[in-house]
Amino acid sequence: MAFTVTVLVTVVALAQEDPVVWISYLPLLPLALLFFSGLYLFALPYRARRRAAR
Repeated sequence: MAFTVTVLVTVVALAQEDPVVWISYLPLLPLALLFFSGLYLFALPYRARRRAAR
């Protein structure tokens, strides 16, 4: 939800007559959080199998 909001804010901000360029980097923080949490969730079953095999 945070990613969607930041993308919408970015689109509105860049549609202005004199856009602020650094605002285009705003969605990267929630996107990075989504990426790393997705990697963690992807690795969980493999880690559980590895622990069970010990």
